[in-house]
Amino acid sequence: MPQQSALEFEADLELIRSAAVSAGIIATGFFRQDVKTWTKDNASPVSEADYAVDRYLKATLCGERPDYGWLSEETADNLDRMNKDRIFVVDPIDGTRGYLQGDDSWTVCITVVEKGKPVAGVVYAPIRDEFYEAVAGGGAYLNGEPIRRRARMGNVGPIMPAPGAVHRELEARGISFVRGPAIRSLALRLVQVATGVLDIAVSRRGAQDWDIASASLILEECGISLEDVCCGKPSFNKQEIRHGAIAAMVEDGLKDDIHEVLRNVYGCPTNI
Repeated sequence: MPQQSALEFEADLELIRSAAVSAGIIATGFFRQDVKTWTKDNASPVSEADYAVDRYLKATLCGERPDYGWLSEETADNLDRMNKDRIFVVDPIDGTRGYLQGDDSWTVCITVVEKGKPVAGVVYAPIRDEFYEAVAGGGAYLNGEPIRRRARMGNVGPIMPAPGAVHRELEARGISFVRGPAIRSLALRLVQVATGVLDIAVSRRGAQDWDIASASLILEECGISLEDVCCGKPSFNKQEIRHGAIAAMVEDGLKDDIHEVLRNVYGCPTNI
């Protein structure tokens, strides 16, 4: 990686780090309050908090980097982003449903993507006071310290929260596992594979760029792969931003089974 690019990535990380902290303050101001909510076309909820954070982030980030593209869950997509070498990929509040229910596992996710690859990313869980960040080639950090997996306690199977249909098919194959904690933010769930809270994290088909871009970089910098079970390592800032089912795991021993089960349960998109 050219030194100049590495320095540029660090500058972008500093920018999105600062923006995420301020966005977390904005979102926390609405948390566990009586906020206005709406239902989007895909039946998922959105709130005035999501929109407030989105407006702040777009004004702040695009104001500092006017030549970057923009892709956010709460902004109408503009395919002009595909003509940009670098773009911001943003989820103002990942885990909105849990956020509205008072759950503390929601996050602010911001990624800088260059030519399809994440080069700087943050996942910030304000209520938990957990700030995950990474820059390409520079390692991954939690609250300023390098991320290290905690030691496994006892002789138990892999810890893996997943939808019931996935668990049932794994059980039918004789694969033992611990169901693990429910974590409403997909990004936060994925990075817990890096910390050792989880051993395997999966997502049903339909995750979008903003759900997984930051986590994919953080995991990669920890030496952990995140893959679309239909087409391998995800690429970002394409016309189609949805992905097949996603899996991240520390060890590859169960990879073939997990990937096959996810393909069986969710199928694969026809446009990949």
